[in-house]
Order: sequence, then structure tokens, then C-alpha cells
Amino acid sequence: ESGLINAISPSGAKGVWQFMPGTAKESKLEVTEQVDERYHIEKSTQAACEYLIKAKNKFGNWTVAAASYNGGMTGLQNHINFQQTSDYYNLWLTEETSRYVFRILALKEIMKNQEKYGYLIPKEALYPKISTKKIMVDSTITNLSTFAISQGINYKILKTHNQWLRDKKLDNPTKKVYEIEIPLEGYNK
Repeated sequence: ESGLINAISPSGAKGVWQFMPGTAKESKLEVTEQVDERYHIEKSTQAACEYLIKAKNKFGNWTVAAASYNGGMTGLQNHINFQQTSDYYNLWLTEETSRYVFRILALKEIMKNQEKYGYLIPKEALYPKISTKKIMVDSTITNLSTFAISQGINYKILKTHNQWLRDKKLDNPTKKVYEIEIPLEGYNK
């Protein structure tokens, strides 16, 4: 859905995994004015995996679990109850949810057979992995630009690697521990 970017849908879903605010909070992702973990690739990926496993356990198969990722578990359960079938291929769903599973299957097929479909990318054309370190922060950061400079990078690089930081500061009255990623290479100071 997101095209593997931190997209924003018309309905308010955000991030690579397109979490709605309520689902994000149910998945224990923080969503505030200053911190939105729907944009945290590691935490949101973990939450998406946990959602899919929970949906698979609830519905008994990956196909309906995948459909529920788009239509919601309650929405899919309502369709199953009304239509009296739990077979994804026999359910009448919205166009978006109906296409969703087939898009996943097409992507899976391409990823398994990259060369066959012309998607084999030579190693030298790939972006290099950038080494980073994780800084544990349990206090308020009044100015993220000043913080970035103190870490030997600039604000742009800090925000690029920590897109879940949504403001110019990080208030932290509860002393929650945040993990901030700082690149060690691959940028100009």
C-alpha cells in the first residue's frame, strides 16, 4: 500500500505499514504530536508482524489474515458472519480489500522469482548499508538540531534516520527510554 515509503493515506493511515491511529495504539506504538512510531521502521514492522500472526490465529489462514490487514479484523469478521463463509475467495469484499491479497501474492511471486520478472538488481546498484549506533535517551531534548550537532551530524540526517521524531524537540516528562539512531558514515557533516 505504501510503496515502501512513509506514506499518509486519505483515511489517516501512516508509515510504511499504514497503521491507523487506533490500531497503532492497540499495537503499543506511540502516536503523539512529537513521537509517531508508525514511522519507526523497526517498531512498526514488529507491530505489523504481530498483527498478522494474531489475525492468522483468529481466522485460521494467511489469506484472510492478509485481507484483515486492509479491512480490519472486525470488518472481516463481520463479512464472514454475514456471508456465512470464511473462505477468502468466496467473500464479497470492498474492491480495495479484494485486490489487496492479490497484490501481496503478486509481490511474493516477483520476490521469489526476481530474475524471471526482470527485477534482479545487481549488488553494485543497491544502496550500501550505513553503519549506525543507537543512543538511549530518557530525558527531554529541547532542541533536536542542537542534539544532532552534539552527535556529530546535522538535523536533516537525524530526521532521516529517525522519522518517528515528528517535532523539533522531544518532551519526555515520564523519562521514557527512546532509542535514537545515529549514522556513523555515509553523509557529509
